[in-house]
This record gives sequence, structure tokens and C-alpha cells, in this order.
Amino acid sequence: MSERKVTSKYYPADFDYRQIPRGRGPKKAGPEFAGVTFMAPSKMGCTKCSEWIGKGRKFNAKKERLDETYFGIQIIRLHIKCPRCSAGISIETDPKNTDYRCESGAKRSTESWRLGVVNEAETHEQRLVRLQKEDKEMEAQEAMDMLKARVISVHREISVADALNMIFARNERQDSRRPEVNKQRTREEEKEKEEEDAAALARALEMERLKIAEEDVVVDDNVSLPLFSARKPRRVFERNPSKGHRLEDG
Repeated sequence: MSERKVTSKYYPADFDYRQIPRGRGPKKAGPEFAGVTFMAPSKMGCTKCSEWIGKGRKFNAKKERLDETYFGIQIIRLHIKCPRCSAGISIETDPKNTDYRCESGAKRSTESWRLGVVNEAETHEQRLVRLQKEDKEMEAQEAMDMLKARVISVHREISVADALNMIFARNERQDSRRPEVNKQRTREEEKEKEEEDAAALARALEMERLKIAEEDVVVDDNVSLPLFSARKPRRVFERNPSKGHRLEDG
């Protein structure tokens, strides 16, 4: 094997590199093609050998830019070969229908999803009706999507609120087990109880004061009491500076 691999070449003594012609040849005539990797857009059959080419099959294609345009979009032609008979197949882009069409060498199979989509004889009025219908369907779909998003948002808020309530309840249970929290609660309860006791004592003292004030009232004989009063007359002291104190029945 080592003998086959030549590491050096023999140059004779009369070798002159200037006598060797340059390697540049004449330029190729015709349009320049760029090599690209292309995948078959759909199922199609070769018109020469009837070989069927499946959708998505890869080819080393030659890309040719044409002078034709569709509303400023340049149309491109792709040249491939049949994998069986090597016959040339030309495919062009179709910007109007956002698709490809077979120009020569192959015939595209009829697909059910393409029927009714491409209508060459569609009038302006039919196109307006179709666009209006599509707009209405799109608006209805957008309204439904907004409603679904709103329902999902409400459900999310409810779930978040439930999760927060669970967290608060768990934190309260954990805090109730801590001694410092229990002491604080005990202090607050004792303070509230002391305030309630002080308020009750103040009310009791006020009632006692009012009761004593009522008992100190002096009843005079000349004052006529109301008929509905059933109170029994009391024995009172009448102060007389000349005669001194004496006890009289009321």
C-alpha cells in the first residue's frame, strides 16, 4: 500500500512550467444556475417512465431566477431529474396560490385538499364574498378564543386564591404551635379581659351611685304623689334648729 502512495513526483531536467497552458476555460453560455437542495412539494409522476415521486423526497436541484414576477414576487424555476430515467423535470413556484406547479417532465397528482382552493375562474364579486365570509369566521374564532382565555384566567385566579388560603391556614397552624406566639395571644387575651372587667366595674359603681342618690331624696307631706304610685311612705328626719331633731312618720 505504501508503494501506491506517491510522496514525490519526478520532474525532468528540461521541464518548463511556462509551457503548461493555464486551466481557465471559456465561460459557459446560458443562464447561471445555483445548486440547492429541494424537496418534492407533493406526489407527482414522471411523464416518460411513469415513476411516482413521493412528497418530501430530496433532490439536488438547479435554481433559475425568471424575469416574471407576481405583484413584485419573483418566480423561480427548479430543475430536477427523475430518479429512475434521469429525465428532466421543471417545477415553478406559484405565489398566487402559495404553492408549486409542474411545468414539464412530470404531472402532479390531484389532491382532495387542493380541490376548491385554487379557482382560476373566480370573479371579483365571488372573491369579495369569500373574503367577507373568512373575516366573519375569523372574528367569531377570535371572540371564542377571547372567551376561552377569560375563562382560563378566572379559573387560574380561583386556584391561586384557594392555594393562598391553604398557605395562610397552614401558617396559622404552624404559628399556633410556637410558644412565643401563644404567649403573645395570652397577653392580648388577658389585656382584653382586664379592659372588660374595668368597664364592668365602672358600670357597677355608676349604678351604686345612682341608687344612693335616690335613697337620699327627702319626701315632703305637702307634695302630692301620683295616684299610680304604690310606694310605702318612709320615716324621715326633719331638721328644726329651734326644737332640735325629731323623728316623724311620713
